Amino acid sequence: MRKTAIIDIGSNSVRLMLTAGGKVLYKTLNTTRLGEGIASSPRLKVSAIERTADAVAEFAARAGAEGAEEVRAFATAAVRSAENGADFVARVKARCGLEVEVLSGETEAEVGILGALGKGDGGLVDAGGASTEIIVRREGKIVYEKSVNIGVVRLKDMCGRDRDKLFAAAEKAAAEYGKVPFAEPFCAVGGTATTLASVLLGLAEYDPARVTGTKISAGQMRALAEKLTAMTPEEIMNFPTVPEKRADVLGGGAALLSVLMDRLGIPELTASDSDNLEGYAKLRGLM
Repeated sequence: MRKTAIIDIGSNSVRLMLTAGGKVLYKTLNTTRLGEGIASSPRLKVSAIERTADAVAEFAARAGAEGAEEVRAFATAAVRSAENGADFVARVKARCGLEVEVLSGETEAEVGILGALGKGDGGLVDAGGASTEIIVRREGKIVYEKSVNIGVVRLKDMCGRDRDKLFAAAEKAAAEYGKVPFAEPFCAVGGTATTLASVLLGLAEYDPARVTGTKISAGQMRALAEKLTAMTPEEIMNFPTVPEKRADVLGGGAALLSVLMDRLGIPELTASDSDNLEGYAKLRGLM
């Protein structure tokens, strides 16, 4: 079976997905925080560029060693919004020869909903590190899509662990979306949503099959946000499924999702581990 690999270069983490015959063999990630400091500077830090380019090169080498005949890489908000995003793209090419495709906010939303819902109708929230996309499809047509420059890394840079500032920043961002059409199901993808689902389920270890399809009501999301924003990162790390490098941004992510649900009239989110990795592979004919 033909193997392919997709590398997703996000603002918080770099992720690798290996497929064979159109089936996902596994996903893995390295949290490099490429978008570090992006809320206060229009430029990516040199140190963040270097460690992220290293992670991409390592994943490309791993994919090749495991028999991937084709390796594709795409980047999202941190790279597209940075003044020196082209420097990062050039650094990756120099390190491992990969051409990084930088997705627009609209394309990022479209690959997200394709990964979570296929061609089915519904809505999607993709809360990332530097941006959050919302998209709605009805009768096979996109009727709403918008990307706003707010995400868990930006929130951390802007607000630290200040609960009031986190919720205020989320409120300001929510206003930018305007009126979002109702959709059912309304899915949520990204590390924040899937980690929150695993915490809600009380999992001892992360299980994508159990996470996918988990429904989180607006009330449950508010309770998670209130709880996590009152905890230290060290306390949050006590949840078995929370990675060390996500603990400091999870509370802000929960606050963001809670405010979006309340302000945009989304009564329930359905978590999906299938996301823009699968969506990008489908869009490019690799799955």
